[in-house]
Amino acid sequence: MKKSNQLFLVSIAFSVIALMLSVSFQAQHTKITGTWNMTVETSAGSGTPVFVLKQENDTLITGTYKGQFGEAPVNGTIKFNKINLKFSASDLAMEYTGTVDGNSMKGKVVFGTMGEGTFTGTRKEN
Repeated sequence: MKKSNQLFLVSIAFSVIALMLSVSFQAQHTKITGTWNMTVETSAGSGTPVFVLKQENDTLITGTYKGQFGEAPVNGTIKFNKINLKFSASDLAMEYTGTVDGNSMKGKVVFGTMGEGTFTGTRKEN
């Protein structure tokens, strides 16, 4: 094998390793445990629910929702910076999907068959 081909393969190998380490580092540092104050906007109005979330491991989330629809247990997942939260309240299955960036998150919320909207959230400082 020519020396230029060997250098090319070594360069590719180092690039792949660096990418894998970068992705692993990001996954390990997206933590969402805490109290999140949300703002929800829909065509029917707005709301300000509060989520208390606990990250069980690198991907599973549990917690509680408290807002206009009452109180309910929450289950969800996080993969890298993508979050998905689900709960049922007032006979509606609700789902929040979005992205997390440090102490903020944003995305889309679906209120069962009643419609959808957008949300932003900020983690409360302790």
